[in-house]
Amino acid sequence: MGTALVSGWLADPGNDPAAVTVADVSRDVLERMRRDHGVVVTADPGEAVADSDIVVLAVKQPHLDDACAAIGPRLAPGATVVSIVAGVTNAALERRLPEGTPVVRAMPNTAALVGAAATAIAAGAGADESAVAAAEELLGRVGLVARVPERLMDAVTALSGSGPAYVFYLAEALVEAGVALGLPRDTATRLSEHTIAGAARLLVESDLAPADLRAQVTSPGGTTAAAVGSLEHHAVRAAFLDALEAAALRSRELGEAFS
Repeated sequence: MGTALVSGWLADPGNDPAAVTVADVSRDVLERMRRDHGVVVTADPGEAVADSDIVVLAVKQPHLDDACAAIGPRLAPGATVVSIVAGVTNAALERRLPEGTPVVRAMPNTAALVGAAATAIAAGAGADESAVAAAEELLGRVGLVARVPERLMDAVTALSGSGPAYVFYLAEALVEAGVALGLPRDTATRLSEHTIAGAARLLVESDLAPADLRAQVTSPGGTTAAAVGSLEHHAVRAAFLDALEAAALRSRELGEAFS
């Protein structure tokens, strides 16, 4: 996710790679980031944050304690820490950083790679409006940002954080169904990709609700009505609800394991 954010930020030629410092334990990752994006790289997290106004913490949970111990003493006064660590609460992170550190919890998704992320943010106890606005501006460079109460972050993780995977799953299913109906795989793939992209663009650019857009293309007694009727028969809506509830539960479990 950290790589996706950097890639998205630097896709804008107005953003200076030299203003971004990336720290990682992997030399291979650092070399790739330096080569592909021209950013400053270091194996020392403390060095990376020493002069930064805003720090994005993008590590796996098992490495979070070490990361906080490394950056805590070197954080610049007033620096905002934006955490994209799944499930970890602002309070848990604040306990691992110097007292009063402004912390903003964020959940972006991988569409940041193409500047189309959907991100939600929630402020920690020490994050004032300027800290939240700084996080919002930074993440807004790679897509939509919504402010939510932290109690809703597990739901956000389930909906938009994991959401791209659901769309890719749908694309897989459409391709396989198209092939089963006799289409060549490359044709089924291209048609599925552009159908999803076109529908998504209509959804974003239209003022209509999803249900209204669906109704517009569902003529009574037509082919689309037959297909939607089959989806309803197979309780696809209920399956999505179950899927999101499972993702939200897992997010809560991750947070509870890291208190």
